[in-house]
Order: sequence, then structure tokens, then C-alpha cells
Amino acid sequence: MAAGLTGTAIGLNACRADPGRVESLPAKEPPVAPPVQEIDIDGEHAAKTKAFLDGIGSNPSFWGTPLEYRMVDGVKVFEMTCQQVEWEVEPGKVVDAFTYNGIVPGPEIRVVEGDDIRIIVHNEMTQSTVVHWHGVLVPNSMDGVPMLTQPLIKSGESFTYEFKARNPGSHMYHSHHNAIEQVLKGMLGAFIIEPKDKTHDPNYDADYTMVVNDTGIGFSINGKSFPATQPIMAKVGDRLRIRYMNEGLMIHPMHLHGLEQLVFSKDGWNLPQPYYCDTVNVAPGERYDVIVECHTPGNWAFHCHILSHVDTIHGMFGMVTAVIVEP
Repeated sequence: MAAGLTGTAIGLNACRADPGRVESLPAKEPPVAPPVQEIDIDGEHAAKTKAFLDGIGSNPSFWGTPLEYRMVDGVKVFEMTCQQVEWEVEPGKVVDAFTYNGIVPGPEIRVVEGDDIRIIVHNEMTQSTVVHWHGVLVPNSMDGVPMLTQPLIKSGESFTYEFKARNPGSHMYHSHHNAIEQVLKGMLGAFIIEPKDKTHDPNYDADYTMVVNDTGIGFSINGKSFPATQPIMAKVGDRLRIRYMNEGLMIHPMHLHGLEQLVFSKDGWNLPQPYYCDTVNVAPGERYDVIVECHTPGNWAFHCHILSHVDTIHGMFGMVTAVIVEP
């Protein structure tokens, strides 16, 4: 026992450091920085902007494709087909999209207050779906919420929605089933009801709908990302109506350079007091209508003002377009 304790004591003493002695550790080699990849920031930015300007007019359907209808016994009859397709968001970026009639956004449905409407929806996708008419006043059975108001439209099936266009304004339509995938990957579109009496609407020369999205297909305007977006072309003196619609998951403060915006409608309802601003903050599900007076010529940038939605070290991308006002 004593011998064991003595051995332990010797071992402990051997482990104790001499308090008056400084032990020096072997020097470590400094870390080697990885090679820096040189990026031509100015050149890449210029190339994208040139591609945008050179592409003016290359996509005439960018600002909307109308959904045609036929008249049957006084009813406007529309048909849409739900399809899964490959969709090019910008050059070189192709995504698997869920669509109406093979395009993102889906075709624009435009009717007049008081119209009787029938919309036949065919499902050619591998998933079930439904269609919700966002902001449109419809009978409960036509609201498009699966199991709550209607059965699912399964693959290979069709469903007919029928209602009267009651409330004029800027509305939307989109899937309400597996929406986190179907809507964000393209199942969305504009539903516009023109008022019978336009005396309460401002006058304008051109009408543009801007559907913004941010997740499934990426930061986009009308299904495209800069430089594949298209500008609004106008002349000095033109009055533009722009309808903002947010089908994404994030807010998007839409900022227009050089030209003020008169906000006169929110979610399809005209405001009692319109107001001027240069940035309209559009939350998910919201719609805003504005009038822009084109009083000054130039290439005016038009973009979301959350900078990570529009710009990187490689140049502008995403939610960027322009209003080009010619003299």
C-alpha cells in the first residue's frame, strides 16, 4: 500500500509544471488564405443590363395573356388546364412549374361587373388541385377550398366554377391545395372585374398587371427574373395604371424612380382618399392599383426595394424592370 502511494505521489509530482518555467509550444504555420476569385463586378452588371435593354419586345406576352371565352346562353365560358411544365425564369434557369395553360402567371381573366361566368378547370397534373378566386365575391360552394367547400379536382378530372362577377377591381386566382408548392411554383393569375360605371376610376392610357412572387420559382415579376423581365414602354404625357398583385411569401416594397405613384385602390376597393408615394409596400395576398403620370423622359428603374431581392455582386437580378418614357 505504501509503495503504491509513493509511486502515485512521484507520478503526480512529475506532472506538476515548474511555476518558474515557461513552456513554449511549437510554432504553428499561419493559415493559407484560399485564392481569391476575381469577379468583374462592373462588367457583369453591364452585361445583364445590356441583355435587358436588348431584349425589349422579345416577350410580348410578359404583361399578360388574356384568357379567351365563348358565349353560351348569355354566360361567358372560360376553360383552363392545370399542367406541370418546365419554365424558364431567366436565361439558363429552368424550373419545374405548376401552371394554368402552361404559362406563369396563368392567363388573365378579365370580365365586366354583372357578367355571368363559367370556368371549367381540367387537371392534367399528377397532383390534385382546386382554384380559389382571391378577393372575388362568390357563393361558398365556388370558393375553391378542398373538403371545406368542394371535392378535390383529382388528376384526370375536371370541375366547373360558376358565379356572377359582383365586385369590380383587381383580384387574383390560385391553387388552394398544396399551395406552398403549387402557388409558389406558378399556379397563380390575375382576375380583373371591370366596373360597369367607370366614373369613379381615374382615366389612363395603358393598363399593366404586375404579379410578384419570391419562393418556388425565385424572385420574379410576371414569372420572369431580370434580365428576362420586360419594361413598360410609354411616351411623355401617358397615364399608366399599374395593378400590383403579391402571390409570394414576403412583402415587396415596389419602388419606381423618377415618377410618383398615385395609389387609388386597395384589394379591389377604391380608396376614399388616394395618396402619392414612390414606394408601394405590397404584402402577400394584397393588391394595389396606382396611376403613374409619365412627365419626365428617361429609363426609370422599377424594382422591389428589399435589396437582396434585386441585386448581388454579379449585378441586378430578380424583381427588377423599368419604365421607359420616350419624349
